[in-house]
Amino acid sequence: MKSCLVYTDSTQNAVTEVCSCTVRQDFYNWPYEPFEEMDSTLAVQQFIQQNIRQDHNNIDKILEPPEGQDEGVWKYEHLRQFCLELNGLAVKLQTECNPETCTQMTATEQWIFLCAAHKTPKECPAIDYTRHTLDGAASLLNSNKYFPSRVSIKESSVAKLGSVCRRIYRIFSHAYYHHRNIFDEFENETCLCKRFTVFVTKYNLMSKDNLIVPILEEGPGESEA
Repeated sequence: MKSCLVYTDSTQNAVTEVCSCTVRQDFYNWPYEPFEEMDSTLAVQQFIQQNIRQDHNNIDKILEPPEGQDEGVWKYEHLRQFCLELNGLAVKLQTECNPETCTQMTATEQWIFLCAAHKTPKECPAIDYTRHTLDGAASLLNSNKYFPSRVSIKESSVAKLGSVCRRIYRIFSHAYYHHRNIFDEFENETCLCKRFTVFVTKYNLMSKDNLIVPILEEGPGESEA
């Protein structure tokens, strides 16, 4: 007897059956849904993730907001998505980035970053800095005080997104300069650093002087260890 998982699609009031033996890529391969037909408070998140699933290389499409979309919500939802996907890079880094090999959060010999997770910012091993930064970002982005709604965000809360961007970008830069093979493998699978760089540049969330990974200067497959 075929075993199926049953779930409800709240956007269409439909019940869908998925066979328990369905492979991962087929499980997420549901039909494309136009944004205007997404009737949910999570519609922006759903739309972003749908475009990533369709083609993670098509950065322009992924970052192009629907007509009339509130810019603050659009930036907020993208940053949530970046943090979600960055956990995948953090997991890969754990295979070789540890307190003994990477005693500081560095990028090249010129950049040493202090961890803001402590009462007084201080140096942390790179892998601890990565965990603390992603935990801190998740705590802020899920804060009912600053982000009580997913459909409307106060400008004072939107202003906090830039500092989150600067901190999580350091995870990319550490991986690029000190764990290049892991960075290249992850980037080939996701284009996440390139998408993030285009995103923060488009919305002026980071100074170009701080974008030290030359990801926009390299085409696909041009990265050299």
